[in-house]
Amino acid sequence: MTKLGRWFGVLEVASGPYQDRTPIFYKEDDPFVVRFKIRPIVILDVDKAIPIREDEIWNALSFTKEYDKRSKVWTGKIRSSLVPLSTEDGEFLEHKLFAQADGGKVYPVEEGAFERYRAHTVRRADKVVNVYVPEDVPTEEADEHEPQVEARESIRIQALIAEIGSRMGMHIWIPRNDRSGVLKEWRENHAVLLERLPLNYDDTTPKTIEQIDVLWLRGRSIVRAFEVEHTTAIYSGILRMADLLALQPNMDIKLHIVAPSSKRDKVMREIQRPVFSLLEHGPLAESCTYLRYESLREIAAEKHLSHLSDSVLDDYAEEATEEAE
Repeated sequence: MTKLGRWFGVLEVASGPYQDRTPIFYKEDDPFVVRFKIRPIVILDVDKAIPIREDEIWNALSFTKEYDKRSKVWTGKIRSSLVPLSTEDGEFLEHKLFAQADGGKVYPVEEGAFERYRAHTVRRADKVVNVYVPEDVPTEEADEHEPQVEARESIRIQALIAEIGSRMGMHIWIPRNDRSGVLKEWRENHAVLLERLPLNYDDTTPKTIEQIDVLWLRGRSIVRAFEVEHTTAIYSGILRMADLLALQPNMDIKLHIVAPSSKRDKVMREIQRPVFSLLEHGPLAESCTYLRYESLREIAAEKHLSHLSDSVLDDYAEEATEEAE
C-alpha cells in the first residue's frame, strides 16, 4: 500500500497476461493495459495492514534489515514494476499476512492520511485533468539525509520571515504542521497569525497555497510567498511555487525562495529548469526570486522596520534571469 508503506494482501495470479484498455484508475487513457486475472488469498483492512517499519518486519526482510528505519532504500524494491522478492522474503511475508488475517494487531491510521493524496480536478482550456497535491510529507517520504540542525535552522528562518512581516503590518500564514516549531522561535505578535486563509479559489488551489512555508497578507490579498529551502535537493519549495503558478496563472504574488548563500547557485539553476520555463504565466524565473538568509537577518535588524514598505525586500532579492545574462 503505497504512501502508507503497508503490506495488506496476498494475490494469486490465475491467468494472463492480456491487454485491456477499460479504465480502472483513470477516467480515460489508463496506462495500465497489460493485466492479469488474479484471485485474492488475503486482503486486510487498512488498519490491519502491516507497516513495513514494524520491528519484526523491518529486521527480517533482506532488503531492509541492514538499514536505518528512516531509510528509503527499500522503496525501489517495492515500487519498481516486476521486481521479484526472494523466496525467503516472500514466504515470510505470506506467513505474517495469513497470521494477521486470523486476528492480528491493529495499526491505527492517522486521521486524514488518505486525504493527503486525494486527486483534484483542474479545468484547463483544452480539457479537465487530475492533479495530486501532497499536503504534507509522511515519514516514508521525508528526506533521510536532512540533518536535524538544518531543519531547526529552517524553522528559525520561517520565524524570522513571520516576524519581519508582522512588524510591517502584515497578517501571516504558517502551515499547520510547522506552527508549533515556528511559534517557539517567533515569540511576539501571534495575533497576526491567521487560522484560515481568506481565499476564494477552487478546492485545489488553497491546498497548494496552505503548504507554502510563509505567506504575507494585506487584507484578503496575499502579498508575498516564501519557501525556505535548506535540504540538499532544493526541489520541494520550487515545485510548490511552480504548482501555484500553474493552477493560478493570473495570480499576482511576489514569490521568494529563501536559502543560505552556499545554496544560491543551485537555487538559481533549479528555478531556470526547462520545465519551469513553460508555465502559462511565463517562466518561473520571471516571478520567483532568491533571498539569502543573511539578507533577511539584515532586514530584521532594521530599527525602523515598522515604517518600511515590504518593497524593501526587492532591494535584496536576486533574479535568476540575471544569471542568464
